[in-house]
Amino acid sequence: MTTQTQNDIIARKEQYIWPCANTYYRDPLVVERAEGMRVWDTDGRSYLDFFGGVLTVSIGHCHPEINGAVEEQMKKVQHTSTLYINQPVVELAEKLAEITPGRLQQSYFTNSGTEADETALVVAKLHTGAHEVVTLRHGYSGRSHAMMDASGHSTWKVLPSSVPGVVHAAAPYCYRCPFGLKYPSCELRCATDIEELIQTSTSGQIAAFLAEPIQGVGGFIIPPKEYFQVVRDIIKKHGGLLIIDEVQTGWGRTGEAMFGISYWEVEPDVMTFAKGMANGVPIGATIATPEVAASYKSLTFSTFGGNPVTAAAALAVIRYIEEHHLVQNAKEVGGYFRGKLEELKTKHSVIGDVRGMGLMQALELIHPDKSPNPQAVATVFEKTREFGLLIGKGGLWGHVIRLGPALTCSKNDIDEAVKALDQAFATVLEPPT
Repeated sequence: MTTQTQNDIIARKEQYIWPCANTYYRDPLVVERAEGMRVWDTDGRSYLDFFGGVLTVSIGHCHPEINGAVEEQMKKVQHTSTLYINQPVVELAEKLAEITPGRLQQSYFTNSGTEADETALVVAKLHTGAHEVVTLRHGYSGRSHAMMDASGHSTWKVLPSSVPGVVHAAAPYCYRCPFGLKYPSCELRCATDIEELIQTSTSGQIAAFLAEPIQGVGGFIIPPKEYFQVVRDIIKKHGGLLIIDEVQTGWGRTGEAMFGISYWEVEPDVMTFAKGMANGVPIGATIATPEVAASYKSLTFSTFGGNPVTAAAALAVIRYIEEHHLVQNAKEVGGYFRGKLEELKTKHSVIGDVRGMGLMQALELIHPDKSPNPQAVATVFEKTREFGLLIGKGGLWGHVIRLGPALTCSKNDIDEAVKALDQAFATVLEPPT
């Protein structure tokens, strides 16, 4: 392949790729290669990656063990579709049944989190016979037509709602409580209000409640400890299934367990996965209890779902996380990271809130009146790039910095990242309070 300059590649991208495929930064970053915690652009500059392809590079870029598993499988068989059985996908399904909570046992494989969530809602409707679904404001479920409707972000809805039966509950957003209350004196109003939502905005019988343990695109919003237990009881009372979206929180990211929902001590009826499951190899999965899985009685198949190469990659990732105790590393290094971010908050008044779990941390940037400050995020974004650090952003108003390095991250990596963040925040003009 002929070597191209960064400007040449950007110009060709603008000519041949849909403009809606947005990119970060004023001058887009063109990545040429990557290894471990770092990526290099076409000019040869190195960056410490603290967003990992949206929390997808779970154990580091171009990991030799994962690449080795992919290469070995490609020499055997590269593709079968779900019309045939291959050993890696059966082994992966068996592994998921072993490590997921509760009675989850049978999996259906797809290519992305969007497909995994859509599959979950289809099987929930088939199982319950109901068609109405409760999701959360500030939640994100994917980019298909139905999943845009399920998501709680106008930012990601490009067409008017057209999938009937989706209602959006208030998010458990303690920093910006939609009811103007404070935890714990609020008595979990965000959770108990779902009862009235179902009674007033649905037929009273629902198919499911779909939520992320920590809202990813929403800005790493974390519910109170009791939240999911209260919600589960309400959902069950009205006939629904509990669907937990682990697309961003899965695979040890939170540092509490392999899956984020374990912290809230509830057992889902259905769980969905993607992103870090295969370290960047495209995969999605929906796992359900046997009786729920059996409700999908019609014939179906997925051309690329259950691909032997992606299954081999996912198996290698899960085994590596287990064998190298990366859940514990996420907890320990994540705790160290959280402490450093709290120190930044004391130095820079533009940081209104620090939140997260494990290696999934966020900084909410605000104006002096606590209103969202996306302008500060934009400034910090450009400056951290100058200082050799890649970060993410989110929140309904684009006012939250999201940080999700690989689970192999070290305290030295944290120190380097925090130094760059500190330097970037020092350039933000903060009006007097």
